Amino acid sequence: MSVNSAESGGRVEVVLVKAGRTKIRYAAELLGDDGTRITVRAPWAGEGVRDFGFVRFEPGDVFTEHYWRDRWFSVKEVRAGDGTLKGWYCDITRPAALSGGELVVEDLDLDLWRSADGGDVRRLDEDEFAESGLAERNPGAAAAAVAALDELEALARAGGFGSLLA
Repeated sequence: MSVNSAESGGRVEVVLVKAGRTKIRYAAELLGDDGTRITVRAPWAGEGVRDFGFVRFEPGDVFTEHYWRDRWFSVKEVRAGDGTLKGWYCDITRPAALSGGELVVEDLDLDLWRSADGGDVRRLDEDEFAESGLAERNPGAAAAAVAALDELEALARAGGFGSLLA
């Protein structure tokens, strides 16, 4: 494990930051940290049910979340409380940082969904990304975010995220 990693099997606080403010903070079980990819598992941390129309996140759902220190995204496997795979929700983020028991990730608005059967792959929140002004403030970061979304979409359409998660 790397110097800035936590011990596998421990607990971490996932801190999702958006526009300079903490959007959500929740406890997660650290499943692994190989120095590049950090994997955690946590129950749905949102308030009540979040119905996107194409998927519902609800109490009892379990997220196995993969974050990278060198990639501009996270991939979250979503399962219902009974273990049924719902799909994968991917956030476009700056590379993750793990320090002092906190896994900090900056959300850059873009998201991707892939259903369990792979029949539904959709880009999300491109309007929010455009409105965020990131392209004007930091063109390099905006380009990295769009490239990450393109990469994830290509993987999702080609059969999933197995190559990333192996």
